[in-house]
Order: sequence, then C-alpha cells, then structure tokens
Amino acid sequence: MNRTIIVTGSNGQLGSELRDLAVAYPGYNFAFFDRQEMPINSEAVVRNQFEKLKPSFLLNCAAYTAVDQAESDREAANDINGMAVGMLAALCREFGTRFLHVSTDYVFNGLTNKPLTETDAVDPVNAYGASKLLGEKLALEQNPDSIIIRTSWVYSSYGKNFVKTMMRLMRERESINVVSDQFGSPTYAADLAALIMVIVEAPEWQPGIYHFSNEGIISWFDFALAIRELTGASCQVNPIATEQYPTPARRPAYSVMDKTKISQAYGITPTNWKQSLGVCISRLDAQIIS
Repeated sequence: MNRTIIVTGSNGQLGSELRDLAVAYPGYNFAFFDRQEMPINSEAVVRNQFEKLKPSFLLNCAAYTAVDQAESDREAANDINGMAVGMLAALCREFGTRFLHVSTDYVFNGLTNKPLTETDAVDPVNAYGASKLLGEKLALEQNPDSIIIRTSWVYSSYGKNFVKTMMRLMRERESINVVSDQFGSPTYAADLAALIMVIVEAPEWQPGIYHFSNEGIISWFDFALAIRELTGASCQVNPIATEQYPTPARRPAYSVMDKTKISQAYGITPTNWKQSLGVCISRLDAQIIS
C-alpha cells in the first residue's frame, strides 16, 4: 500500500508543525510542497505530482491568509482559498486520495454568544471568510468524502502570528493596546498537526466538517495578558474596543467553536489554551537562547 502524504503550504505555521511531526511517523512518505514548488491553483502542476506520487492523503495547509488585504484583493483570495480547493478535492476524488482541508472560524458572523457547532449557519463578515467558505462548499461538492477542519486564532513558533507579535511589541514598548471585545479560542498549530495525524491514522475515515481549537474562551486582551505573564514582560497592556482599532476587514466578535463532534469522532480531548501557549513560548525562548 502506498502511504504517501502530500502536505501543501509547507512553509506556513501548520505545514511547518507537520514537518516537525513527520519524523514520528516513519510508516508514511511525506511530500512537503511550498507555494513555489506546487502552487495549488495550478492544476497542471498539482496533477503532475499526483501522477508521480499517487498519494494516499492530501493535507491542504496552503491558504491566502492576509485577512485585511483580502478586502482589496478578493480575486486572489477566492482563487487560492476557494477555486483551488475545489480543484484539489476533485483531483483527490479522481485519484482515490483522501482530502483534508483546513478552514476557519471566520465563516461565522460572530453575532452569537454560545460555542458554534458545525451545523450552525455560516455568514462571513469579511472577504477572507467568504473565500474560505467558498473553499468548503467547493470541496464538498467536488468530493463529498473530504474532511474539513475549521480552526481559529492559529499561532506557532513558526511564521507570523499574534503570539510572536505580542512578544516583540512587549520587548520594544512600554505599553500596548489590545482589543478586549472579540472572543474566541486560540489554536496552537502543533496541536492541530497532532490532531490531523490522529485522523490520518484512524481506522475509519469520517468525512465532513469539524471544529478544532484549544479549550477555553478568551479575548485578544486576555491572550496578551497571558503572553505577558508567561514571558515575564513588564509592558503595560491596555484593553480597547474594536472601534478603537479599525481594520479594513471586520472580525467576528464571538467565534468560539464547539469541539464535541471531533472529540467524539476521534477520541481526542483538546488541550487548554494556556497550557499549549506555555509550550509554544518555551520553544520560542529556546530559539532566542540558541
């Protein structure tokens, strides 16, 4: 049996964490591709790799992630996050490859006050969320056997993210302002990578949409306070309202996701957000020391 796994977006946060994790799964042949090596919107390039590798799994970690830029660059966002995802799903169906795609909490409008389930109504409030929703719809239309994982507030020791930005600003400034009226759950990309490999290894492939993040409900302000605490920074952190920090793209005010479905389907218990944050900050501290 060919046990090849293609991972797209290999230089991103999740792709990088999967690369680290791959050494723990010697029974699989991982093929990692960045956007230059295999642009996911080029059917000819992707098909060529499928014909060469005949993968058992495609883990799509590639995405257009510039949320604010997407407002003025909708065509590119829809191309990468939407149309390309449909094409990948169709190729997976053609080649008998299992397709796992990563989506976002931004498919919701944020107007609720209880954790969102996979069957709750979607209604994105920005172009990025709309492009990711398009990808979900096309993936399931082209390949009903797809698995889609919606995640939120992703951070890692790799790439650009809130945690690394806060750590830098807290070193550089005496005080910072952080939005306190948007609520969600952070996701440590290493935990998401581990979950994905649980799904790959599971005896039964269970298609559909799933929600995953770390456990807990916090604001960005709460997140920043925890980062300050765990790093020992002395920077003053001030809570501000969303309207005091205008951005081109609106953000959902509440996008906490219910993880019951994935917990029951794959027997996992999401780690508490602060525990995982501590692990990531320890890794980042180790990098600074070395």
